Amino acid sequence: MERREFIKTTGLIGGAYALAGQPLMDNALSPTETRWLDGPMRWAQLAFVERDPGHYDPDFWLSYFKRIHADGALLSAGGVVAFYPTNIPLHHRSDYLGNADTLGYLVEGCKKLDMKIMLRTDPHAARQNVYNAHPDWIAVNVDGSKRRHWANPDLWVTCSLGPYNFEFMPQVNKEIMERFQPEGIFSNRWAGHDICYCEHCTRNFKVASGLELPKKIERLDPTYRKWSEWRTNRLREVWALWDAGIRQQRPASRFIPNGFPDKIVTGKEADLFFADQQARRGLMAPWANGKGAKELRSTLGMKPLIGIFSVGIEEEYRWKDSVQSDAEIRIWVAEGTANGMRPCFVKFGGDIYDKRWMEAVAKVYEGYHKNEKYLRNTASMARVGVVYSEQTDRNYGGKPWQQKSSDHLDGIYQTLVESRIPFDMVNDRLLTPDDLKRFKLLILPNIAALSNSQCTQLQAFVNAGGSLMATFETSLYDEEGNPRPDFGLASLLGLSYAGKVEGPMRNSYLHLRHDAKNSQSQTILNGLDDTPRIINAIYKVDVKPTATFPSPVTLIPTYPDLPMEDVYPRVAETDTRELYLRQVGKGRVAYIPGDLDRSFWQLLNVDHGQLLSNVIHWTLNEEPIVAVTGPGVIDVNVWQQANSMTVHLVNLTNPMMMKGPFRELIPVDAQVSVQVPKGATVTGVKLLMSGQKPKFEIKNGKVSVSVPKVLDHEIVALDLA
Repeated sequence: MERREFIKTTGLIGGAYALAGQPLMDNALSPTETRWLDGPMRWAQLAFVERDPGHYDPDFWLSYFKRIHADGALLSAGGVVAFYPTNIPLHHRSDYLGNADTLGYLVEGCKKLDMKIMLRTDPHAARQNVYNAHPDWIAVNVDGSKRRHWANPDLWVTCSLGPYNFEFMPQVNKEIMERFQPEGIFSNRWAGHDICYCEHCTRNFKVASGLELPKKIERLDPTYRKWSEWRTNRLREVWALWDAGIRQQRPASRFIPNGFPDKIVTGKEADLFFADQQARRGLMAPWANGKGAKELRSTLGMKPLIGIFSVGIEEEYRWKDSVQSDAEIRIWVAEGTANGMRPCFVKFGGDIYDKRWMEAVAKVYEGYHKNEKYLRNTASMARVGVVYSEQTDRNYGGKPWQQKSSDHLDGIYQTLVESRIPFDMVNDRLLTPDDLKRFKLLILPNIAALSNSQCTQLQAFVNAGGSLMATFETSLYDEEGNPRPDFGLASLLGLSYAGKVEGPMRNSYLHLRHDAKNSQSQTILNGLDDTPRIINAIYKVDVKPTATFPSPVTLIPTYPDLPMEDVYPRVAETDTRELYLRQVGKGRVAYIPGDLDRSFWQLLNVDHGQLLSNVIHWTLNEEPIVAVTGPGVIDVNVWQQANSMTVHLVNLTNPMMMKGPFRELIPVDAQVSVQVPKGATVTGVKLLMSGQKPKFEIKNGKVSVSVPKVLDHEIVALDLA
């Protein structure tokens, strides 16, 4: 039975598939054995430090786990430090352990609370005795020196692709499984740090590729790309080896890696996954946790996805005993939950210096526990898919206009959040009709590197009635990053490449051609009625139309911005289109030759956001499944459950939206209108997080409800019959 068919048929996540797509082992597990995977909804992680044994109070934590209704525990076990009486030579037992079993006590306490147990290892560092016994297990720098640990010079960094992970860690995993029988082992920092030049990596890479190891990390260097591919395959071998050993001890258990360099492999191999997206740092948007969830969800489907979040600050200098503000924690968790993740707080160290975070986490967990059945999602109901491309990230760049290419996606993401349009992410290697059938619109934010096969799949999507929106250099390169003479999607876009990219375009504008009698023009220029022009993007691709197009947006070329006496347009307007719109069968296609999405993210210009939103609405050509009106910035997600559907409203309205942390939560109100699924009858409406049962109206197949207050996270639940 195919993997997807098995999941669909049984409703369970079972069956282990090896890295080549074949079973790792006979995996015919009973429903009882596999049910734990989809069971826990609220996780607690306690990451021990070496001195915790004898210093921390385990009963304090067990009491807190019980209070917050945590049903899964992620606990540190071994690797760099063992928190139980290990019998494995060179497996360092905590110097504070004595004759105690710190881990064993907590595991038994969690089991009495009916919690599922995931045990954590960390194999990335080792002590001097390991170095003395096996110097070849230690990572090597490019100059041939052994690699000291960057944060603790008493430790050595291990090579993740050599005998330490292939020979030593399987022994640790086996002992942990035999002793504690957990549901799985989660490994932190298991994948290594930078290029290792040890004897094993040097020899193994040479055998695999015929090449010497690259001397530095240079993303577009052919040798580095070969190394990156080899590393990924080597890590897949580690994953398969550890997973097989764990299942040999307990067939229902799993190895869960902390991150993997390929999301397609992650989605295929992982039966559940922990996303280590702990908190904001720098200028990250608060929706970044939701974005990470959407990307993983695109390959994992509806398998359990757990989001690890830190109660401490995650800035560059890593104050691990710090505490975030309540508001920042709540928004980060809300974004993950609204996008299909199950929360897992992580506390570093069993001693607790600052308890201020505990009430915020307790309040969130208690609310989610009370409404658990409405969080057991069965499907996303989003009709818009935003394509992201790992192959473009790997293989594209180097030219001036290709810098900060991830800003294209962030600009589209911000636009959709501000527009309150529910959407999901789509991995560009999952574009089959089955993958895309639930979407009406696909957005390609400068998905530059696409294969001929991927272009054919996108053409088929539009031929089947779907719509497509693309920007900038989308499809101008093949999957390896080699430039094409023309767009791979040229026939679909109705354009050909004119051979150059212009920019940066200083003091250039977009001319808006308003036409009150033209409905298309009215849609595209909605909200821009009082101006004949707005600022242009920074770069643009020169194209030649091969079909007939309207001209609602055209170019005003660059003209001097100094001296002030010379600041006037030399050309008032042109016929050069900066937006191409066409009907293709039952679908619509929009192409923006400028980097308008990236420019929006970098400038956050309100006109750019309005124009992008208008193009999205025109191309979608259907009413979104939910409409939310009212003040503020609200991220909207819509899910289906067994007997209900939910609309998640995450209130991002805050002066600290683009620079954390949130100091406070600023409430907004909202009017919500939801399309009722065909054949369903609404039997009730609830506001889950505030516990209210509001009045609602059903008219023309839509439920309308007023939400008087969204503080951080409100969930509008429709009970369906």
